[in-house]
Amino acid sequence: MLFVVLAVGSVAAAGALFYAWETPIPPIEPQSVGAPDRDDAKRGASLALLGDCATCHTAPGGAPYAGGLAMPTPFGTIFSTNITPDPQTGVGRWSEQAFIRALRAGVDREGRHLYPAFPYDHFTRVSDDDAKALYAFFMSIDPVNSSPPPNQFLFPLNVRLTLAGWKLLFLRQARFVADPSKDETWNRGKYLVDGLGHCGACHSPRNLLGAERTSASFEGGEAEGWRAYALGRSSRSPVPWDEAALTEYLATGAHAQHGTAQGPMANVVDNLSLVAPADVSAMAHYLASLGKGEGRSDVKMPASSGPGRLPQVAGAQAATPTLPADPGQATYTAVCASCHEGDRPLPLGGMRLGLSTAVAGETPTNLINLVVRGIPASTGGTSRPIMPGFGDVLDDRQISDLADYLRSRVAGKRQWDGTAKAIAEARANP
Repeated sequence: MLFVVLAVGSVAAAGALFYAWETPIPPIEPQSVGAPDRDDAKRGASLALLGDCATCHTAPGGAPYAGGLAMPTPFGTIFSTNITPDPQTGVGRWSEQAFIRALRAGVDREGRHLYPAFPYDHFTRVSDDDAKALYAFFMSIDPVNSSPPPNQFLFPLNVRLTLAGWKLLFLRQARFVADPSKDETWNRGKYLVDGLGHCGACHSPRNLLGAERTSASFEGGEAEGWRAYALGRSSRSPVPWDEAALTEYLATGAHAQHGTAQGPMANVVDNLSLVAPADVSAMAHYLASLGKGEGRSDVKMPASSGPGRLPQVAGAQAATPTLPADPGQATYTAVCASCHEGDRPLPLGGMRLGLSTAVAGETPTNLINLVVRGIPASTGGTSRPIMPGFGDVLDDRQISDLADYLRSRVAGKRQWDGTAKAIAEARANP
């Protein structure tokens, strides 16, 4: 019996190893590739923006695409790789075949499985032409000699062969297939949202093994200490999103009825602001087709919004208002109301918080992050609001009271559980 068990176990182990093993692809000499096609590289640069590649592959203060960004996960910390064409530390000795295999199958040139923090489960949908254009772009940028720190995973997750099991369960390698019943714009939007844009990677919940729950696509997820809101019919936005609002938000990072993009989404819209408007419109068109949330019928809309809002009249804040007895309302009156209920133009004017998904959402995470950290000035101009952080001004109790007041009195919803935890996390992760 022992012999049989050992024999069966050995065969199973050999079979698993055979399945998990990936063959290395021979390195190339960088000069053998020649100069990338200029048009392909230009198109690849736009595709890299759509894929938000620089955000993950650039460390704070580091060179673009040189890697080294720490990406905490529930399973450990992974550091992004160098994808510049440096022959020693980057992808300079990768062939086009090796690059495309990594993009679609999550296997590097040497045959090592890549962790799914790199969203190859989405990039597997990318077309041949777009994959080749991306390769041309990355081979055209300046090489940077930079090695990321080693990943921090405990056994057995530090053994990359175990990732083959994850792929067996969750990776479906298939190119995008257009839906003939839909128009060209819808298909282009779905291709970008589901593929290079990998929107579901943040906006969908994940299971215990870190894979997206495809049965709950776009029903909201977590991303780097922020809540990625539900999209489509699951959206809790007080004002339902429509195609025009989605287009403006994705292109500029702000909308008068929906607020401003913060956290990881701020990087996304910064990149989308630089791509062809037709691609942004296509993404908005597809996202709008996912349906609308219920919204609220009692939301008070501002008389005017955006840059056309009238400036606040002189002396409007000269009188100090009487502070209410409710501690949360008192904090709101003292530090929030003058911007969020005044008529200041952007960038100093704040949106009406009755319109805010941060107040109406399912968790307090984003609201607490905004109160503690504020909203920095946009590098792209003054189209987005700015807001000081109050983490050093308000203590935990004041922030909690403020959140409770906004949740119950402004959003008209039951107070959140976990507000204290959200405050602690926001303070611990500046």
